[in-house]
Amino acid sequence: MVSTRFIAKRLLLLIPVLFGVATLVFAILQLSPGNPARAIAGQRASEEFVRQIERELGLNDPIWVQYGRFLVDAVQFDLGSSYTIQRDTPVRTILVNKLPITLELALYGQLIGILLGIPFGIISAVKQDTITDHLTRVGALSGISIPIFWSGPLVILLFAQILGWLPTSGRIDAQRFAIESITGLITVDTFIQGIQATIASGFAVSNFAAFFSAVSHMILPAATIGIYSMALISRMMRSSMLEVIRQDYIRTARAKGQGAKITLMKHGLRNALIPVITVIGIQFGSLLGGAVLTETVFGIGGIGTLLVEAINVGDYPVVQGTVLVFAFLFTLVNLGVDIPYSCLLYTSL
Repeated sequence: MVSTRFIAKRLLLLIPVLFGVATLVFAILQLSPGNPARAIAGQRASEEFVRQIERELGLNDPIWVQYGRFLVDAVQFDLGSSYTIQRDTPVRTILVNKLPITLELALYGQLIGILLGIPFGIISAVKQDTITDHLTRVGALSGISIPIFWSGPLVILLFAQILGWLPTSGRIDAQRFAIESITGLITVDTFIQGIQATIASGFAVSNFAAFFSAVSHMILPAATIGIYSMALISRMMRSSMLEVIRQDYIRTARAKGQGAKITLMKHGLRNALIPVITVIGIQFGSLLGGAVLTETVFGIGGIGTLLVEAINVGDYPVVQGTVLVFAFLFTLVNLGVDIPYSCLLYTSL
């Protein structure tokens, strides 16, 4: 089993990583063109008013003073207030509202990638050099090669415009349903409210109409980023499984009369999953970043869209806070991957 010392050591490694990210973000924003005070005051504001805002924000202080203040506030989870996007609103509040949207999209996309990628990889390895293997490899290569800004409009055109099966944008049919946010994950919130309605008035399909609407809105964007994840997981699973099934212990198990399927699942799959788990963790972090394009294409206002908007308008506190949250989530995902990775490695020895 994984020791507490291992987990504590991995948690301590978060500190230098976040410190490095915070330093890099601060430096880049300091070197970037534009004046936050001018963005707040407006282009037609007088120079005197702009200088007054600079004094209020401490932008005239030496660079090391600004840097120290930024680090102290970040440690206290005080990410400042938005300059322009939601003026005077704490960045922490904005991120709390936006982050669940991106997390939900990334989670469903990764789930699709895992459920499809692992079986396809296994089948491709078992059926090596057959037509099934070739088709699977071509599909995986296509999934990796096709960019989201092209695949997104393509699936909208096919499944929404031509076939009319699924909605094109948004998270739910806002004209029909007014959803109270509980967790921020709209599929979870609508399901909870459906359960509450069922308890109050008896079971009826109409109680879950909002849930079905949320799921239907989630299918296309989740599938769009899930295809890329599926392709990468499938390729890694195939190569890992091919390496495992050629090992001596697999041949020994087969020579003893054990069935091929039992040998594959009992001895092969566990060892083949070890490198795949690492890829899944890294890929989830990539999906958080890749959600920027998906959110834009499908009109889902998550943290990725927030970051792009903040960069465009020069809202430095929002940019800094968003990047720090991305870095924190990525390191947490890596920690979450290390634990099952170590468990599998320990049990496979």
